[in-house]
Amino acid sequence: MRMQGISVVVPVFNEEGNVRELHKEILEVCKKENYKFEIIFVDDGSKDKTPEICKELKPLKYIRMRKNFGQTAAMDAGIKLAQYDYIVTMDGDRQNDPADIPKLVNYLEENDLDIVSGWRKNRKDTVMKKFTSRVANFLRGIIVKDNIHDSGCSLKIYKKECFDHINLYGEMHRFIPALLKIKGFEVGEVVVNHRPRTAGMTKYNWKRTIKGFVDMISLWFWSKYAVRPLHIMGAGGMISIFLGIVCAIWSIVLFVLGYKMSNNIMPPLLTVFFIIVGLLMFIFGLMSDMMSKTYYGSGIDKSYSVKETIENKETEE
Repeated sequence: MRMQGISVVVPVFNEEGNVRELHKEILEVCKKENYKFEIIFVDDGSKDKTPEICKELKPLKYIRMRKNFGQTAAMDAGIKLAQYDYIVTMDGDRQNDPADIPKLVNYLEENDLDIVSGWRKNRKDTVMKKFTSRVANFLRGIIVKDNIHDSGCSLKIYKKECFDHINLYGEMHRFIPALLKIKGFEVGEVVVNHRPRTAGMTKYNWKRTIKGFVDMISLWFWSKYAVRPLHIMGAGGMISIFLGIVCAIWSIVLFVLGYKMSNNIMPPLLTVFFIIVGLLMFIFGLMSDMMSKTYYGSGIDKSYSVKETIENKETEE
């Protein structure tokens, strides 16, 4: 199926030196390819002149968050505003190259994929940033198994329907391919250009690395047990009840052999303990199961708030 239009979503934070030129590059590519398109900049609480500059750009849909909620929240806000069937995401620092957008579109359509992730094979970053990224990608490959070389690359293209099936939170934007693959979507990857930062300061730091790792573990856990928490809690409960039965048999054997229970109080106590814990885990699993179904059936409250949304339409000459 050929696309009807393309929405380019760009989270920005203190990028006054980049937003104007980036907007120009995206606009030129979309017009050259004769796309039906929209450009969405999501300002994640910038403190510099980014808001003022964005409000001057045309055509542009501009979302301003009330404070800095993080890249995932900004991306989610932009995706929810997007109206076209293809959504392209990229960073606001101009290290992603808008000239690669046609490559993503073509690869997606030619291979009948749902998402194509960019691979910054030749990264223009510091040695430390490259090292931490490679370690993170290696661990993600082991834990998540999404078969993506560079999930941290923000330059990606999605069919809009993908986002009807996932909820974004924390630092989950880098794990969207894994989330979608778990749900059966077709994921691909293509090598893209990566440029050195020429203006502004990097937002990458060790805190984001730690948050990303925690979210990676969370993704692994929820991919297995989120829909049916009873599976893990029930299994734990069964093990605990089994240990309780073993302790009960132990107590009975001691009693039959004539041992005084007053001198062997531990087996009966362990019996009661393990059986009660097992039953509680089972009950908790059932309650979590019901809560999970309610959660996925009703949607979730957003973890961010939008201050304003402005649409600047291109002036017809």
